[in-house]
Amino acid sequence: MSVTGRILITGAAGFWGSHAIEHVLRTTDMEIVAFVRVGKVGTLERLHPILEKYDPGNKRVEVIWHDFLSPVPKFLLHKLGRISWIIHAAAETHVDRSILNPASFARANVMGTVHALDMARWMQDKSSGIDRFLLMSTDEVYGPAPDGVAFTERDRHNATNPYSAAKSGAEAIVNAYGNTYGLPVIIGNAMNLMGERQDSEKFIPKVIKAVLDGTTIPIHSDKSLKRAGTRQYLHCRNAAAAFLFLLEHGEQRNAYNVCGDREIDNLSLAQMIARIVGKPFKYEMVDFHSSRPGHDLAYRLDGTKLYEMGFRYPVDFETSLERVVKWTLEHREWLA
Repeated sequence: MSVTGRILITGAAGFWGSHAIEHVLRTTDMEIVAFVRVGKVGTLERLHPILEKYDPGNKRVEVIWHDFLSPVPKFLLHKLGRISWIIHAAAETHVDRSILNPASFARANVMGTVHALDMARWMQDKSSGIDRFLLMSTDEVYGPAPDGVAFTERDRHNATNPYSAAKSGAEAIVNAYGNTYGLPVIIGNAMNLMGERQDSEKFIPKVIKAVLDGTTIPIHSDKSLKRAGTRQYLHCRNAAAAFLFLLEHGEQRNAYNVCGDREIDNLSLAQMIARIVGKPFKYEMVDFHSSRPGHDLAYRLDGTKLYEMGFRYPVDFETSLERVVKWTLEHREWLA
């Protein structure tokens, strides 16, 4: 690819952020500024093995600790130097926790984005300017998808839980900064991510652990308890490849759906995981939405726009899932 220069990635110690660091190191010659925050969703244990393998001399990656709940200090902005590309991936991402503590999600996902944009504005004014600011957003801003409907980038937002509302707010402020201050902003709406080193609160590692322990897996379903919820999954390496593609080819103040190559219901996914683990599993269909409003049965995006631009996902769903499950079985500390 022709994207060159220095790239700044926020949320670099998070699940997707660590995969983005690995993908950039493996596929480009770019230098990386990795902003990290250690907490519930961020840990340097994700980055250490990647840096040891792909940047053993610490020549390409500069790791900086900063919590985007606060503005980036001016002295640090001066220290950063010329940045060509910014991917803002720092965020709180779990629907269950957003329902329990909505204010923390509003602060992290809206005000955190404001502070990242102010950093980009400073760079735009004080240096030779950035080439792109990309916000990593989610499919959930469009709300639940009716049967047969896949949302396009032109559809209106319909956030139904505090997490998706906070991400919708982040998108709005990104577009406002693009319009008001001329920042070269774009948005990528990603579907459900999977991959190595995922937090154990997420569905795939939860299923792996339940299969290993012989415990019952709750399957998100409709009120009849007969129809499982569905999602479109893609591996983090596919999302990283898509976002680097968008840095080069995406048009300013546009959104792009990054949605993977297939949709699968949660029961079928659990069955696939159990087959790879090689053990039987127990499950219970649970009507999550009635007991916990804000959980949606299906999210679905139309990926035609990105496809017509020429992008293809490097690794298919089945291959990705098998690699993730086998890796996790060899690194069970991530199931704790």
